[in-house]
Amino acid sequence: MSSDRLAELAAAGVAIWLDDLSRQRLTSGGLDKLRREQHVVGVTTNPTIFAKAVTSAEDYAGQVKDLAVRETSVAEATRSIMGHDVRWACDVMKPAADASKGIDGRVSIEVDPLLAADTARTVAEAKELWWLVDRDNLFIKIPATQEGLPAITATLAAGISVNVTLIFSLERYEAVMNAFFDGLEQAKANGHDLSRIGSVASFFVSRVDTEYDKRLDKIGTDEAKALKGKAAIANAKLAYKLYEQLFSSPRWQTLADAGAHPQRPLWASTSTKNPEYRDVIYVEELVAPGTVNTMPESVIHAFADHGEVRLDAITGGYEEAQQIMDSLAALGIDYSDVVEVLEREGVEKFSVSGKEMNDTVQKALGSAS
Repeated sequence: MSSDRLAELAAAGVAIWLDDLSRQRLTSGGLDKLRREQHVVGVTTNPTIFAKAVTSAEDYAGQVKDLAVRETSVAEATRSIMGHDVRWACDVMKPAADASKGIDGRVSIEVDPLLAADTARTVAEAKELWWLVDRDNLFIKIPATQEGLPAITATLAAGISVNVTLIFSLERYEAVMNAFFDGLEQAKANGHDLSRIGSVASFFVSRVDTEYDKRLDKIGTDEAKALKGKAAIANAKLAYKLYEQLFSSPRWQTLADAGAHPQRPLWASTSTKNPEYRDVIYVEELVAPGTVNTMPESVIHAFADHGEVRLDAITGGYEEAQQIMDSLAALGIDYSDVVEVLEREGVEKFSVSGKEMNDTVQKALGSAS
């Protein structure tokens, strides 16, 4: 019974991905169990997840000791530790990749967050990670910053699959999709097989409500209170509307005719930050064909227990979503300021998590030597 709701979600066109990875999940067979029993067909990771894993488990001790003996630099050691786990997870997810002809079964590894403002180094790092992990079902995560956009294009042009992360605004999302088109057009010109290149665009959800709710609380009127918890879903619905528009264009059709697969919208940050909200709201309200929802394991189990699949959750709600965004603007909340704050904070968190991972590895190397 517990898997039925997840099966229903998958049948509605939502790929269920796990937002977590640790060596313990791999050695215990826990990740494989989620794939087999809970319809999990992909994995996303980030340096914070790895830092937590390395700190709280003995599973890394042997590898860390070897890296210390070899006097490996912190940057290389970090890359080796993450690369090892992601390669293993790619192998665990291979049946899902095979079953979907490479669409799913993907595992994401993030470029060094400290390179977020450096286009050339981001591309070089993406190529290095692609070579290091050496699995077709890998995604390289690149942030959707202004500097990230040309890096996304250049990485795809080299035939490398990309998970674009940290997207908050509709304007930036449109730029991401255009960067994807540019990349595939260049990849085709470079002689790459477009059917082997995958991509998702990670559009962040719950953080949007966190920022809007803060501002609505400050306004404090009944009208403002009535709009709490509505911005994130409305924003994501309008993002999907944009996706439908761009992926029905002649430009996309030309790429599709050459074997390309669409860049799917991936709903990220889908655990609720406000305990007053339903724990599966960012899954239930964002059901649409050709999407990915990456969830912590707690949300996967919560949905298996009491989630509901509404087939027209997104496509039936464009008008209402626009009305919500218009009402928020009428209250004086500036959308561009909200998304700018979210991107800035996102990049900061991204950099802090990279530093945290490096510090954790440095400490582990010191203890092992």
